[in-house]
Amino acid sequence: MTTGASTIAVRDSILIFLTAEPLALALKKGLESGGTKSTVVTSEAAALAEAKASPPAVIVIDRRYATTSLLRQWRSLFAVPIVAVQHGPTPCSDDECLQDYERDIDLVVCNQSARELVARVRAILRRQDRRADATTHYTVGPIHMDLDRHEVTVNRRLVDLTPKEFQILRQFMESPGRVFSRQEMLNRVWGEGYALEEHALDVHIHSLRHKIETDPSSPRSIVTVRGIGYKLRTL
Repeated sequence: MTTGASTIAVRDSILIFLTAEPLALALKKGLESGGTKSTVVTSEAAALAEAKASPPAVIVIDRRYATTSLLRQWRSLFAVPIVAVQHGPTPCSDDECLQDYERDIDLVVCNQSARELVARVRAILRRQDRRADATTHYTVGPIHMDLDRHEVTVNRRLVDLTPKEFQILRQFMESPGRVFSRQEMLNRVWGEGYALEEHALDVHIHSLRHKIETDPSSPRSIVTVRGIGYKLRTL
């Protein structure tokens, strides 16, 4: 993916932008007990300044402050997971959670303890560590993916993908020819246990095809396997 801005290198640290101080401090304490550095901020200006000064591996934000403007600024600088936290007596609705995922928030957490939130963030860090040791370049037919540069080219033409589109395509590129059910792909990209309709994946696949296929109406790369899901065909 390219945004016209240079991407800042990511360090192993967590940025916590939560206004609920007890939860923020408990999360910080839990993460640092496991050796993970974390920084707590309480304003959008401080969040942006801290992220630029010390680029994080994961961002945890109060979902009330996860504005489209702030997310867009972060995404122009970092390709890192963003966890939105709904803290308080009222959980977010299914529609609100779906809207967050469509805005490229990676995980929405509602009314969970600091201990469980720490466990979820650590799980994200473990997945990142495993990926860091893996292959960083993939080529399937005309599609080339460079994980280090976070770029995708098709026939040497740079393609601008959203973070979710990039993650979906990465799953296909890592296992060309393998058939993914819709639910499996949702679990891999959004995480298990999140009530997303399979239609949400179809919307992202539709958009992805329009960016990488010569004729999106008759796709040759990402093809539908009727009754199951999708696969990336090796051409």
